Amino acid sequence: MSTYSVLVPSLLAVVILLLFSAFFSSSESAIFSLPAEWIQTTSKDSTRDSRTLHQLRANPHRLLVTLLVGNNLVNIAITSIITLLVARFVSPGFTVVIATLSVSVLVLVFGEIVPKSYGLGHAESWSLRVARPISYVERVLRPLVTVFDIITRWLTTLIGGDQHIEKPYLDD
Repeated sequence: MSTYSVLVPSLLAVVILLLFSAFFSSSESAIFSLPAEWIQTTSKDSTRDSRTLHQLRANPHRLLVTLLVGNNLVNIAITSIITLLVARFVSPGFTVVIATLSVSVLVLVFGEIVPKSYGLGHAESWSLRVARPISYVERVLRPLVTVFDIITRWLTTLIGGDQHIEKPYLDD
């Protein structure tokens, strides 16, 4: 297989995955920055998006786990693809260093910092826009989300912590 036939689809996949990473990060910032009163008031508007947002925020721990599982799956996939690409062009001794640095920059800038800033700056409109897609993601990832939800609550209790890891994000 030629280098070009591997490079183009791989880079396209990385771009798409970075968009997903941005989606999860911006959604987390937007939804968790909203005051509970705003969500309550908006849910009374009776639009499908506002009702979905209200349902998502009704279980903030599960919502946070959903967003973190989705974002981590995407970021790990980005790391894997970039590492494989770098390994095709760079000697084995430098592959891990170059892949780690390049993925770190890509994910931090395009998958975390800029999207979180956007989510905070457009919290109300973005939260409503992403509510239904997040609910679909939650359904697709339900088995993983359930496992991580149970494990994190159990481990948090085991170490004497508060099971409600999302509480600092909420201003209830």
